[in-house]
Amino acid sequence: MKNVIIFGATSGIGKSLTALFIKNGCKVAITGRRLEKLEAIKKLYPNQVLIKQNDIQDVSDVEKVFADIVSEFKTIDIVIQSSGVGFVNPKLEWELQEKTILTNVLGCTKLYALAYNLFKKQQFGHLVGISSIAAIRGNRSAPDYFASKSYQKAYLESLYIKTKSIKSKRVFITEIRPGFVDTAMALGQAIFWMVPLEKASKQIYSAIIKKKRVAYISKRWQIIALVLKMMPAWVLKKTI
Repeated sequence: MKNVIIFGATSGIGKSLTALFIKNGCKVAITGRRLEKLEAIKKLYPNQVLIKQNDIQDVSDVEKVFADIVSEFKTIDIVIQSSGVGFVNPKLEWELQEKTILTNVLGCTKLYALAYNLFKKQQFGHLVGISSIAAIRGNRSAPDYFASKSYQKAYLESLYIKTKSIKSKRVFITEIRPGFVDTAMALGQAIFWMVPLEKASKQIYSAIIKKKRVAYISKRWQIIALVLKMMPAWVLKKTI
């Protein structure tokens, strides 16, 4: 039985992945801000779920909760970071930008570092970060969100490069880059290629099991990513 930690599991992708891992015989520790939602999930799987209330914006609390889970589980096989916020913010309102940075940059960095160091000590483990197609280029309507996802992309790639120093070669880093998934995180209007949550979660689960380095969800978003990478900034300025 594998031990899994999912930060941000009270809704959306994190909640759906919790159900998939439990279905496949794993023991799962889940975190989130809303205690009532955590308790509702615990009632569904009383013997396979450990719940810990946590606000990922509080980095000291992230460290405490992570340590508590490791103390109870002893060893950890998979850590999934699914917490995230994003806002359409064309006026660059600082309150919204601060929330994005605290969650998507500071909180995520703390968890990624904790997981990596644990796995290096264990000599095995798999860190999964839910990034976004937004990591590829900038955007005028949500610059802080797109920048935060670009940061996650670079940080996870850096950790992947660092795994070269781990003798066992059994530490894996996966970055998940969803396009538009039918959750509360989908930003903007007139959203195209919206992927149902169940389909997206199954593809993410499959990518984790296969230990993919990078996975686009759904797979056709890889085509969009390729186009975005090649597009000059002046074209983006006119179109996005």
